[in-house]
Amino acid sequence: MDRIEKIHELLQKMPGDNFLRHALALEYIKIGKDDEAKVLFEAILNDTPGYTGSYYHLGKLLERMGETQNAIACYEKGMEESKKANEQHTYNELQAAYEDLVY
Repeated sequence: MDRIEKIHELLQKMPGDNFLRHALALEYIKIGKDDEAKVLFEAILNDTPGYTGSYYHLGKLLERMGETQNAIACYEKGMEESKKANEQHTYNELQAAYEDLVY
């Protein structure tokens, strides 16, 4: 059974599990299913804005898709949420991605 099938199987048992949804989105990126990955990342962040690890990956995906303004907004929101959660490492990664894109 491949990783995507295994994650789908686990999601049937735990459909709202953000870790699994995030992992599935990353697997989709690996095989070029960017639209499916985007939908998953957006669902995670709409449901749980404090799931800060998804902001970086969604931002990078949006950059690749040519959605620069959406990527900037994603990084900004991620920095805000990371600051609230006192997650300095995540904040620093988002800030670096933001600055690389903006400056």
